[in-house]
Amino acid sequence: MVERQLRARGIEDERVLAAMAEVPREEFVPAELRGRAYNDSALPIGEEQTISQPWIVAAICQALELRGPELVLEVGTGSGYSAAVLSLLASHVVSIERHEALSAGAGRVLASLGIRNVELIVGDGSLGVPSRGPFDAIAVHATAPAPPQTLLAQLAEGGRLVVPLAAEDADVLTLYRRRGDRYEAEPISPCRFVPLIGEEGFAE
Repeated sequence: MVERQLRARGIEDERVLAAMAEVPREEFVPAELRGRAYNDSALPIGEEQTISQPWIVAAICQALELRGPELVLEVGTGSGYSAAVLSLLASHVVSIERHEALSAGAGRVLASLGIRNVELIVGDGSLGVPSRGPFDAIAVHATAPAPPQTLLAQLAEGGRLVVPLAAEDADVLTLYRRRGDRYEAEPISPCRFVPLIGEEGFAE
């Protein structure tokens, strides 16, 4: 997976590649899908949600440019796989998920793997977790209808946010950098995610 799906497609951050190699992706997919765990595709995990394809997870992590001491917010815990990868790249991860069953399942897998620096919260991810910010980095694993202003406001100075934005032909994975009161946007790649449901996302 690392060489063929990630490095060959432009993932160059060695810390990201090492984290992707270390986390056992098969632990985060339903038992009947474990044979497909390392396929370069998204897989269903219940509640009409998916675990993102490996390249997307790596691309998000690479764009965040994590070096180790950061506080990270993840919107959309899902299976917990991305949180596990982020846990190896940052000091602490706050991960919010609107589906209680998914959050609980992710918690069980993370605990079984001995991951202790991921804090799980059930709630409206479109609003972030302002009481725990500001965050050095924010990863959003669902498509937003527009740049998420509430999440952007929770970035620390110089912080980075990666979010898929809805567009006509395909969603666009987009990086935002905070520069004082300005946010610099940079497209990363076309993508496809489930919609961000919530007060500042799409209606359910």
